[in-house]
Amino acid sequence: MKGKAQVTKHTGSHYLLEDMEGGELFPAVLRGRMRLKDANATNPVAVGDIVDYEYEDSPSAENPAAIVLIHPRRNYIIRKSTNLSRKNHIIAANLDQAVIICTLYFPELKLPFLDRILLTCEAYKIPAVIVLNKTDLYRDEVPEELARFHEIYGKAGYRVIETSTLNGEGIDELRSLCEGRLSLFSGESGVGKSSMIKALDPSLDPKTGEISLAHLQGRHTTTFYEMYEFTSPSGAKGKIIDTPGIRGFGLVDLEKEEIPLYFPEMLRASENCRFTPCTHTHEPGCAVKAALEDGSISRERYNSYLGMLEDINEGKYR
Repeated sequence: MKGKAQVTKHTGSHYLLEDMEGGELFPAVLRGRMRLKDANATNPVAVGDIVDYEYEDSPSAENPAAIVLIHPRRNYIIRKSTNLSRKNHIIAANLDQAVIICTLYFPELKLPFLDRILLTCEAYKIPAVIVLNKTDLYRDEVPEELARFHEIYGKAGYRVIETSTLNGEGIDELRSLCEGRLSLFSGESGVGKSSMIKALDPSLDPKTGEISLAHLQGRHTTTFYEMYEFTSPSGAKGKIIDTPGIRGFGLVDLEKEEIPLYFPEMLRASENCRFTPCTHTHEPGCAVKAALEDGSISRERYNSYLGMLEDINEGKYR
């Protein structure tokens, strides 16, 4: 028997597929030649992929279906898999948007990490929204930092939603944004991705974990990639891909000349640079440097840009 399905879960070498016609869920594995097809990828098939499958008897854990073909992807998001590896890891495919979840504290935010994810979304044409979670824990203590975060990413052109899964702040806004879409939820460990999914639809039960008090960092609770379908109180539905917490995000297949093209605020300013191409580091008549001086481009985002240039020059991957 043959059929067409979407990948809804990936753990190790095993997959869960949802049939495109009947909606049944069943296990699958990659056919041998599929595993060897892309030597640069740790996972040739990702959650969100549309695939063809085959099986002889009814698929089961003991007798899974075989994935035999991956259909062309509308888009995907990818990163370098580890600091010491040249292999790539496809996080998810065929997305309508990426929801990048972060917090100023608990765990403490690393802006260069956030900027790498946002740049990758820009490069692979995936609209991105920033969710600033747990704001009830620090809004009164660091109002200036919170305002500065909005200023940085508002100027860059990103929508920022403040949320709290404890008091429900921003959950309705986020749920409305995700209705009718396939959204990737991504971010560092401990920022509350799984709790956010449960807040959107309490009937869902992704694993959640606590913050390590020793390092104020998140513990990995999601160890696989999984798609959830949620239903809003109005009956509208949407799909979310939950991912393991990410501690590093290496850029893939980008030359240093391309990097500024994926900072929206730098791209807009660069139209007035005297030289083309312009690295926006030392050239006279650089409109990006001028925008940096007048505050149109934030120093924080520009420093992230310089860090990415340095990493590419030194051959680093995260």
